[in-house]
Amino acid sequence: MQLLTPQSPPFDHDEWSRQPYHIRAKWLCQMWAVQGYGAPVGTYAFYILKIVFYIWMWTWFASFSNDLGNFGNLSEWWFKPEALLKAIAWSMLFEALGMASGSGPLTGRYNPPVGGFLYWLRPGTMKLPFRPGMFFFGGDTRRWIDVLFYVAFIVQMVGVLVAPAVTPQILWPTFVILLLMGLTDRTMFMAARPEHYFIGLAVFLFPTHAIAASKWVWYGVWFWAAFSKLNRHFPSVISVMVSNSAVIRSEAVRRRLFRDYPENLKASNFARNAAHFGTATEFLFPALLMFGGLLGGDLFGLGSPATVIGLFVMLGFHTFITSHIPMGVPIEWNFMMVYGGFVLFGAQAAVSPFIAMPPLLVMMLLFALLIMPLAGNIWPAWISFLLGMRFYAGNWAYSIWLFKKGSEQKIADNIKTTAPLIPKQLSLLYDEPTTESILSRVIAFRLMHLHGRALHSLLPKAVDNIDDYVWRDGELVAGVVLGWNFGDGHLHNEHLLQQMQRHCNWESGEVRAIYVDPQPLARPYHNWRIFDAKDGMIDSGQLTVDELIERQPYPQDPIFAGD
Repeated sequence: MQLLTPQSPPFDHDEWSRQPYHIRAKWLCQMWAVQGYGAPVGTYAFYILKIVFYIWMWTWFASFSNDLGNFGNLSEWWFKPEALLKAIAWSMLFEALGMASGSGPLTGRYNPPVGGFLYWLRPGTMKLPFRPGMFFFGGDTRRWIDVLFYVAFIVQMVGVLVAPAVTPQILWPTFVILLLMGLTDRTMFMAARPEHYFIGLAVFLFPTHAIAASKWVWYGVWFWAAFSKLNRHFPSVISVMVSNSAVIRSEAVRRRLFRDYPENLKASNFARNAAHFGTATEFLFPALLMFGGLLGGDLFGLGSPATVIGLFVMLGFHTFITSHIPMGVPIEWNFMMVYGGFVLFGAQAAVSPFIAMPPLLVMMLLFALLIMPLAGNIWPAWISFLLGMRFYAGNWAYSIWLFKKGSEQKIADNIKTTAPLIPKQLSLLYDEPTTESILSRVIAFRLMHLHGRALHSLLPKAVDNIDDYVWRDGELVAGVVLGWNFGDGHLHNEHLLQQMQRHCNWESGEVRAIYVDPQPLARPYHNWRIFDAKDGMIDSGQLTVDELIERQPYPQDPIFAGD
């Protein structure tokens, strides 16, 4: 069972549990700095096997196409445009089933390891309609009609994947069904990763311009991902991600990510430089790919030397991210970015992205790749970080839910789910101290990010004594209640709390939730709100980024009166 045994914390659990909150938080942050999540080795095996299955299924679906083949002759067809189309369609379906991003133990999903279709095929589970009071599409529990939308989407995607030739006539119903699905449940819509795969498929409605337009899609994703990292949060992301790496196991290297371990856990100059280097890479080399075709030449059949350099740098970039198996595990998406890059900018290097395109296609690209991401950066409190393409930049909406001891059980008693509460999932594998240790690492993950330092001010505003409550990150709440979570705090904001309250009827003070919005573009603050499940909002305000920069990830002094 060593494959399933998590890394032991560097302190005695009983001694830790007797400490006041600020000391417990300090020890947790110090633990994360050198151990990360401490996941069992078997966790990484799960994700490796999953990516093998994902790639194998793509080759199987490709074998239905007239112009493609199977795994046996992969090198003859894998750079063809239809192979890319099939990869995008399969990736969207794999995500929408809940089997890609947001699956497995690194997203708080232990037993079962996936949510997704297990929830969305079951009437009575909770959903998040586009607008709660919306005619026909509203309501907070899934009906048979909602299930049918989801089934229709799955059937449509399988139809695309097994089609001998994917024509616009076969493809266009995908977008109608996906939009209807989004009206009935935002969770299902976001799980399909529409910010990339919706527009990535939509350009194939224009077959003669699909490759040129796809180059803009790939470049747009890279550009906005880099743009979102132009903030003061990202160095903390590097220190948190690399200290949790699956491949960088050296404690000495991990300590270098922090200014002066174990007391000063702010991101070090080493982490800051790594963050700046990564941001520059994501800005510069995709631009080289876009313009490399204008330089002429052909190297290894992959375009100009500049293009080849750009491709292999981005291969290294995404391999670096994937090798750490970051929380949220967007492994398949990283694979698609690399594969699509080699197809579009390498094998299809002769196709210029600067050709004239139909006006409708241009408008689609402008909306998906300019208007929506720009709006998502200006108004991040209203637009998901996925649609805003602010990937893993450390500047997300998040929530912390505080359940008075015993009150969390009302979720299991009153809300239909397909997974038990997280402690019960873990209790099937581990004893109580190990279960508590695993859950405490989620607290450390949140505190170690820059925006997590807001909690030093907000926790004592929310409750008088933290020891009377159980801390649950909103990600874990959404995972159990909605069936999917991927770092998007918009899925577990006060709207979800209000929906759950209608079912659970918590009393005043039983559940308090803290909501922290992302920092908007060019505005140096975070808005925050504190809600009581029964009484509604009890406090709100702002914290500046400058205030957070000055703080350690853990509170340096007691923040509760009893401490």
